[in-house]
Amino acid sequence: MTLSETTLLALMRELDDPERLEQPLHYDRAKIGLAFDGLIRRLEADFEAPCESERDSQDSSEYGRIHVPAEATICGTRIVVCVSKFGSLAEVCADNPGAYLGTEEAREEGVLDMADLATVEQALAELGYVSVPEELLESDYEGPSALDATRPTWWTRFFGTIW
Repeated sequence: MTLSETTLLALMRELDDPERLEQPLHYDRAKIGLAFDGLIRRLEADFEAPCESERDSQDSSEYGRIHVPAEATICGTRIVVCVSKFGSLAEVCADNPGAYLGTEEAREEGVLDMADLATVEQALAELGYVSVPEELLESDYEGPSALDATRPTWWTRFFGTIW
């Protein structure tokens, strides 16, 4: 199920605690780690390829990233899935966050296939993640937290480096 931009913004505002920039109050690292492991296994099965991952990003509100290898995708561009420490928020992007203005531009450029994107989005939804489009995450941040950035975005708040 795809949530509307209004619903996603409301969710991000609800999760935004200016007292807790790096992780939410009841953050359960072990639980998030198990869910992340499940997502890795699911993407490896769906794409029939081993996926590299990074986790436990320090001084960041991002928990980790999963890299679907380029050779496993239809267009030959790797897919990166970023997972936040907040509310199971996730982002899907072609190549790397910020490499394109979002999945729409990546599809128009011919580097991200709709079927691959749908596969990742379905895995995220079935495993309880909330996928937030990169285009929305790159919009100006309008919350209560004091973020140390020239132009803070929602991506900065929920996936970026805090210090």
